[in-house]
Amino acid sequence: MDNRIAIEGVHAAYGSVRVIEDVTLNVESGETVVLLGTNGNGKSTLMKCIMGIVRPSAGSIFAEIDGVRHDLVGRTTEEIVDLGIALVPEGRRLFPKLSVEENLLLGAYRRSARKQIGKNLGFCFSMFPRLAERRRQLAGSMSGGEQQMLALARALMLAPRILLVDEPSVGLAPILVQRTIESIQELKERYQLTVLMAEQNFSQAIRIADRGYVIVHGKIAFEGRSADELNNNDLIRKFYLGM
Repeated sequence: MDNRIAIEGVHAAYGSVRVIEDVTLNVESGETVVLLGTNGNGKSTLMKCIMGIVRPSAGSIFAEIDGVRHDLVGRTTEEIVDLGIALVPEGRRLFPKLSVEENLLLGAYRRSARKQIGKNLGFCFSMFPRLAERRRQLAGSMSGGEQQMLALARALMLAPRILLVDEPSVGLAPILVQRTIESIQELKERYQLTVLMAEQNFSQAIRIADRGYVIVHGKIAFEGRSADELNNNDLIRKFYLGM
């Protein structure tokens, strides 16, 4: 069944401050699409619009889940999550005083996911053995890399069809960034996910992206229809490769 996102002409603001202007992009079923942009260019706001945390002032956002089309604008975050769309937020947003396992169990909020708790928990522990070893450890006492593993695994407990990942590299050492990006790719393939990832680390994001967009000052400045197009774009070279 198809699982995709279509965003058309979306505008969003915080009060009188415009953050996103006329953004149009799409993520086809089974793709990994990267939204590239430096801090403050609207990547996280767009993710929040998809999840119903920020309501667009104009435009449309549709998700197709298992072949059924849903209008996301106006839905609550709870309703959007229940459709099978999961967000790994920037900064991870774990419950620091709860254990690893308790954080994971809280991730199984979606009604249909509750029936698969045992299976999904086993999958998460097989995917991230470190979490199995530390299942009773408080989340707040773990390293940044371990917390990012937990944030990804918590999203998987939702049994999602579409996975949104916001700035997974933030606060991580370079070797951990590489491992995190590789984990996202492995999860996508094993779980047959559709992935939209917002990221500013171009060199790592491009390793797993099928294609992507560059957002500058809240507007889509470039659409790369392949990883090669992204690699050979002058805008990318200027902002990310220092060329």
